[in-house]
Amino acid sequence: MLTRQKKIIAVDDNVTNLTALKSILKSSYETYTASSAAKMFDLLTKIKPDLILLDVDMPELNGYETAKFLKTNGNYRDIPIIFVTSLNDAESEMEGLELGAVDYIYKPFAAPLLLKRIETQIALVEHEKDLEELNISMQKRLITKMTQVLGLQNAVINIVADLVEFRDGVTGGHITRTEKYLQHLIDKLMEKHVYDDEVSSWDMDTLLPSAQLHDVGKIAISDAILNKPANLTDEERDIMKSHTRIGVEVIDRMARKAADNQFYRYAKTFAGMHHEKWDGSGYPKGLMGINIPLEGRLMALADVYDALVSERPYKKPYSPNEAANIIMGGRGTHFDPRLIDIFSMITGEFAEISKITTD
Repeated sequence: MLTRQKKIIAVDDNVTNLTALKSILKSSYETYTASSAAKMFDLLTKIKPDLILLDVDMPELNGYETAKFLKTNGNYRDIPIIFVTSLNDAESEMEGLELGAVDYIYKPFAAPLLLKRIETQIALVEHEKDLEELNISMQKRLITKMTQVLGLQNAVINIVADLVEFRDGVTGGHITRTEKYLQHLIDKLMEKHVYDDEVSSWDMDTLLPSAQLHDVGKIAISDAILNKPANLTDEERDIMKSHTRIGVEVIDRMARKAADNQFYRYAKTFAGMHHEKWDGSGYPKGLMGINIPLEGRLMALADVYDALVSERPYKKPYSPNEAANIIMGGRGTHFDPRLIDIFSMITGEFAEISKITTD
């Protein structure tokens, strides 16, 4: 594969200097000359050079003014500039370098030295491009690997969630439905700018799938209690309530074996807080109001609605309209009043979701 010959534009108002530069460069580079900044800009509309050699002391637009324009223009700012000038004081050199030049060469110059310094700067640019391409390639590989790992993790999470739901078999589709209820609630929160600061900080790709684990603690509750067709005794009710604590413990154990801590932080909140109530009468901690994390307040609403519209061993299902009225009746007691206001706008969507089943 042939390597493209690098292009250089040499800019100098002295024709003798331009001729000398072209003579030095022509064997190694595709060289273009310009006797003013204006002519250089005309050249730039036709070619993009790999490097510009720029004189400082020129009429109309001097080298420093030209460099300043180049470095503030998105089309040209990445072109390396080397000043080749007779201004050989430290102050002039510092000014040139501060304007973004990569080198500053004094006239008269030695041809081998000029060629070497040009070669060095072009090699640095090529090295930076190689590093950038390597970085992009590594990022793509990392994203691919992370996608594979997350896919495997989600597959395992789905199996665990399905196992919990299978044991509580009459509520088939509960996990799918609650996730969809949450999505609609969150979408409407964002649309109405309610709890904006909290919601905007969430990673939705992680938060919604983590909701599948909100009932994972039920895996430790006996079938006799889970599927009891009559009301639970006080002792059985306490055992049932323990699923929130057990769920947090199970997720903690999962988190110790995984890298995606954000996923498990969300999952723990859903599992541990979805039975808290706005007035403080819920469990396991009896939290009140906004002391209950917003994720828990959202899941409380979604979970209760689905329990109402679902058949259970101890009850027949309520209609979506009846369930919506019961939910709205819990405004300020069981549920966050602002979330009830949001829910009241999307009861139709909830009714449609309630028809979903995985049976």
